[in-house]
Amino acid sequence: MMKNKVTIYLAADSTVRDYDSTRFPQAGWGQFIADYLTDEVIIKNHAVGGRSSKTFITEGRLAKIEDEISANDYLFIQMGHNDSTKDRPERYTEPYGSYKSYLQQYIDVARAKNAIPVLITPVGRLHYVNNEFLTDFGDYCNAMKELAEANDVFLIDLMKRSISYLTSIGYVNANGLYMISVNGTDCTHFTVKGANEMARLVSEGMKESASLAMYVK
Repeated sequence: MMKNKVTIYLAADSTVRDYDSTRFPQAGWGQFIADYLTDEVIIKNHAVGGRSSKTFITEGRLAKIEDEISANDYLFIQMGHNDSTKDRPERYTEPYGSYKSYLQQYIDVARAKNAIPVLITPVGRLHYVNNEFLTDFGDYCNAMKELAEANDVFLIDLMKRSISYLTSIGYVNANGLYMISVNGTDCTHFTVKGANEMARLVSEGMKESASLAMYVK
């Protein structure tokens, strides 16, 4: 089958953003997702650290994507990490209220341009208690799933996939995927190795979409 060129826009936070060499070995999965996809795919990574579904919009970042995105492009949306920070009211969204409302705007923007929205649940953190990896952002994951179902939007459950993967490799190996292995404190952000693995998990999720599967190596 002849495949057309397609652009995937990434609207997300620090776990997805591009990092330059001065931040090595910190990385986001958006830096590596292209490695798992065919040459027909162009990645435009608009992910920025510290942004929630709300502030990404209020700062005009979604509007910038809206200006560029074209018919049959994809908009991948991973938000939730920064939405949960109640002590930062400019970021905070209520899972079953404003979080859903803001996510709806991403869906509407994409569809208004005849592009295809894809929702991605927040990626797992290195939260390990009593020999078990714990799922954070539970209400945000559930709210996103509800929204995906209500809008018939394809969803990649990256939280489920990442926690399952961490469980399969065990804590010692999982530790090396996060910046805690470098600085002793950061259980959220990824090393190059971790970002690569998360990108792989996203590509595995893409295989479950008939329209996206053809673009995965």
